[in-house]
Amino acid sequence: MHGHDVDTADDGGEGIQKFDSDCFDLVITDICMPGVDGNSVAKHIRNSNKKYVPVIGMSGTPWTFEESRFDTIFQKPFQLKTLISSVEGLILGHSKAAALC
Repeated sequence: MHGHDVDTADDGGEGIQKFDSDCFDLVITDICMPGVDGNSVAKHIRNSNKKYVPVIGMSGTPWTFEESRFDTIFQKPFQLKTLISSVEGLILGHSKAAALC
């Protein structure tokens, strides 16, 4: 709807597998998930050998964030237009690096 291709994962473990096997311009993750949580997903992304990928975290329990790993944090509930604006800003800032994946 806003010109982005979106891929989804059922949990953090699947998200990590997809991240490792493909190229992404940005990752959005919930913090509280079964198995691998969003903080661990962000840590994996930050420790990867891939180009820098912006990470947006979201949660209804914002005190559980390891803030230094995220480019943006959203406390639920939030406005969709705010998320879209953040996505577009982060992707624009990193779009030239996408070819380096």
